[in-house]
Amino acid sequence: MDLADLLTLNPHGADTYVGVGPRYPWGGLYGGQIVAQALRAAAHSVDPGFEVHSLRAYFIRRGDHTEPVRYEVDRIRNGRSFVTRRVVARQAVGAILNLEASFQVPEPGPDEPLVAASMDVMLPDDLEPSAWGDGFDRRMIPPEAIDRSGPLGRGRCQAWMRATGDLPHDQLIHRCIVAYLSDDLPTDAVFRTHPAIAPRLGGPSDLGVYSASLDHAVWFHRPLQADNWHLYDMTCHSLVGARGLTIGTVFDSDGAQVATIAQEVLVRDALAERQAL
Repeated sequence: MDLADLLTLNPHGADTYVGVGPRYPWGGLYGGQIVAQALRAAAHSVDPGFEVHSLRAYFIRRGDHTEPVRYEVDRIRNGRSFVTRRVVARQAVGAILNLEASFQVPEPGPDEPLVAASMDVMLPDDLEPSAWGDGFDRRMIPPEAIDRSGPLGRGRCQAWMRATGDLPHDQLIHRCIVAYLSDDLPTDAVFRTHPAIAPRLGGPSDLGVYSASLDHAVWFHRPLQADNWHLYDMTCHSLVGARGLTIGTVFDSDGAQVATIAQEVLVRDALAERQAL
């Protein structure tokens, strides 16, 4: 299934839309899918002259792939320059995600490239495909090839990602796809930082870990083409108790910053808990 097809929602009453998703390798639904579909639902109620520039979402319950997701849109505010929407994603169990998104009419202003990626990294053609689903390509840069110096370097992870298939010339769709992909790496960064879990990476597939995304934010800075390669560069900034905070940047192949991502992840070392019993 192309990611553009995944973003096709069916109307189900006023400001209400229904979407579906596949079963993912770990079971259930993928959080990035629900975020992307919720953003698409919000945009259905916004005039075409506005572009999404940010979103914030809270993951409430795990999604069930065996039933559709209902997206209920609340038109919080219609302004001349900015529009705000709230979306609640529901299944039979109740709400599974709450998202707010802000849209802005593009306006002239400075464009200062204050953050730029170092392109001294392994390129996609030198890396093995490792996508876990359809509709996109992912090339993970191995930890030993990443600059992990400094206090924030321990959990750093990088990957090249792009959508596959034919995408429409619609900036909203491309930003929805980046929102979809943005949920992929934050947990990896927390795992690589965790003193007990990091040594187990690369070993048996069962790490003895329970993890879940708690909340998620994306800021879009510049126009982008999600079917071109983008470098996702993520670092864990805090790990306290069972919650890890990852912050990262999305760069295009020229090193320009197109988006910023932040996510808090719940990570519990179930193996340690079992051994303590």
